[in-house]
Parts: sequence; C-alpha cells; structure tokens
Amino acid sequence: MKDSDHSELKRIIKGCMNGRRAQQKELYQSFYSYAMNICVLYAESREDAVEIMNDGFMKIFKYIGKFDLSRPFVPWLRRIMINAAIDRTRKDFRFNEMKDLEEAESVESADTVISGISHEEILGILKNLSPAYRTVFNLYAIEGYKHEEIARQLGISVGTSKSNYAKARKRLQEQLRNFFESENV
Repeated sequence: MKDSDHSELKRIIKGCMNGRRAQQKELYQSFYSYAMNICVLYAESREDAVEIMNDGFMKIFKYIGKFDLSRPFVPWLRRIMINAAIDRTRKDFRFNEMKDLEEAESVESADTVISGISHEEILGILKNLSPAYRTVFNLYAIEGYKHEEIARQLGISVGTSKSNYAKARKRLQEQLRNFFESENV
C-alpha cells in the first residue's frame, strides 16, 4: 500500500489509533514488504531483520496516536524502521567500544554505476561488512544522513562515523572487484 491510497490508509491508521487489532493487522500486512526491505539492509540475517521490523511495528502502534494524518505515512514508517535498526545496532554491537578516529581519511565521492549484479548479490556483499560499517554505510550512502546525525544517533563521534564509512566503502570496493573478477573467470 502506498500513500496514494490515502482514504483507505487513513481508515486503517484511524483504526490503529483506536487500538483496533484488525486495522493493526491490515497495516502490518500492507507494509510488511516495504518495512522488511528497509530492515534487511541493517540486519545480520533475515531473522534479525524480522525482529527489527517487529520492534519497529511495535513502536508504530505505540506512537501512532502522535502521527499527523495530514502528513505522508510512508516516510514516518521508514524513519521508525531505521530507528529500530539503529536501536538494535547500538544495543547489540556497542559502537562505543570501537576505536575513535577523530581524523578520518577523506573519501572520494566518485559514484560507480554497477550493472550486471542482482539485488541479492548486492545484499550478500553488504552482509559481509561488520554491523558497525554496514549501519554507517546504509545511513550515509542509502538514507542520506549526515555524519553528524549518524554520530548523534549511534552515540559515536563524527570521526568514527566518517572512518567507518570510509572503511566500508573500501571493503565494498574490494568485494565488488573480487565479485567481478570471479564472474569473468
């Protein structure tokens, strides 16, 4: 379901605001795939992604009364799912134990177009990153957060965020190079 089905979505949200289980189930089923696609980017496994997604939906149902019906729902849901993933990452992987690098190397911003690689293969390559690197990479490169925002949300320094992003990019480049070399063999 997209925000374009506004009247139907509004009906479901109002039911959720009133604590109706039937509408909660409808909302969950309508946005399951969308939410799962977000969570899988941050999770170690599909099972972890399901747990993150369910945590996110619990937050949605808890705070749905604060949702402004005049605003689009999908960005609100996306933000909650990302925050649920951040909460899980912060809890499970203890970012504060990582070495703090105040002076991260600058990273070139040259974008490379990758063709001939499937979505599943890209996810597999991302899964090879450590949870800390993967989370910072996803937040910066995919979600568009600034390093200051990432640092604040994860409880790390800006330098650590930049360092993790630089290292994630380097590892991804190496893995992509290896992937394409093995494909050409």
